[in-house]
Amino acid sequence: MTTTTAIARPDTHDMIVVHRVFRRESDLMPTLIRAVPDGDTGRAGVLAQAFSDYQLGLHLHHTGEDELVWPLLLARVDLEADMVLRMETQHEVVAGTLAEASRRMPDWQAAPSAATAAPLVSALTEHRAALLEHLHDEEEYILPLIEEHLTVAEWARLGQRFAEEVPKDKMLFFLGMILEDADPAERQAMMANLPAPARLVWKAFGQRQWRRRVSKIRAGLERS
Repeated sequence: MTTTTAIARPDTHDMIVVHRVFRRESDLMPTLIRAVPDGDTGRAGVLAQAFSDYQLGLHLHHTGEDELVWPLLLARVDLEADMVLRMETQHEVVAGTLAEASRRMPDWQAAPSAATAAPLVSALTEHRAALLEHLHDEEEYILPLIEEHLTVAEWARLGQRFAEEVPKDKMLFFLGMILEDADPAERQAMMANLPAPARLVWKAFGQRQWRRRVSKIRAGLERS
């Protein structure tokens, strides 16, 4: 009698949870910038730092995929190779739009006003459009390929690399951003993947630190 052993496949749902962060923050940032009173450089500085952290998080997320995921898929798929190559091209477009927003940020930060905000908001709006297209395509077409063609260990390496490269003083902030819109089951799964000391730090003071910073970033913002 022949028996077969099921091969464990990656659970890519954690990618959807992470993508929520980029969808949410790319939506909030233009609204927050437009709401800054003319001349309020203190408030502009708070948002400029938030944008810098968003830019860092997206950069680490995408470079991890560029180096750890796309090459593996391209070596293992045939008909779907064009879609994987499309992911690489979309990464370049998203990075370019984000670089344009970054280029416009200092002028607004130095002298916040409707006039200096307009080109920055325009760049952020263009960035969000490119980002949403990419996230949709990745979730729709690439995550199923990852589940079929990558091993659990190969997929886990993406999260491990992100944790290794995030500056230690930003780790708790990024964790809070990921957990913010997670449902209870997603939150439990995310926390279970953390080392025990990290879970203790989050519960002891990390969560409070994150809430204080997010409240500062979104001061006065009415969210539905």
